[in-house]
Amino acid sequence: MDEVKTPATLREAIAYFSSLDNCVSYMSSKRWPGGVECPVCGGTKVTYDAKTWRWQCSKTHPKRKFSLKTGTILEDSPIGLDKWLPVIWLVTNCKNGVSSWEVHRATGVTQKTAWFMLQRARLALQGKNGGKLSGEIEAGESFIGGKARFMHKHKRAEKIHGRGPDGKAIVAAVLERGGEVRCKVG
Repeated sequence: MDEVKTPATLREAIAYFSSLDNCVSYMSSKRWPGGVECPVCGGTKVTYDAKTWRWQCSKTHPKRKFSLKTGTILEDSPIGLDKWLPVIWLVTNCKNGVSSWEVHRATGVTQKTAWFMLQRARLALQGKNGGKLSGEIEAGESFIGGKARFMHKHKRAEKIHGRGPDGKAIVAAVLERGGEVRCKVG
């Protein structure tokens, strides 16, 4: 398939995804990079009906007709792709997160609908285990902070009371072998 352009700004995303043809070409290229496949049987011999924006598998089985939303987080949603794709663009491109009110103002949906869309998008971005670590897990903790002997006398008296972790930040970490690491300052 041809490489489809990805919008660089929210304004471009809203303008680009306002056309349903752009949405269909973008989603189909991302979902099926090797060509459209039936989600039930995996067959590649499918026909596209432009009137209904659906495909039909040539093999005989239940649920032969399918759309871009079939088998995704968008499946049971009456919200169109012209609203979904800018929201997904926002969630994946904003490093500090997105509020439902921001989505409501940017896309023109109600705040309740924006909250629903954000919950679905965040769920999809969690990964195959739903955001949970799996397999062999290692855990550890450490106390981070300056040594008492390098502090000024009045700072030492103010911060250090006794021995051990007093006056230091506790950092806990969990590691999935061959996977990711998660740390939290306590």
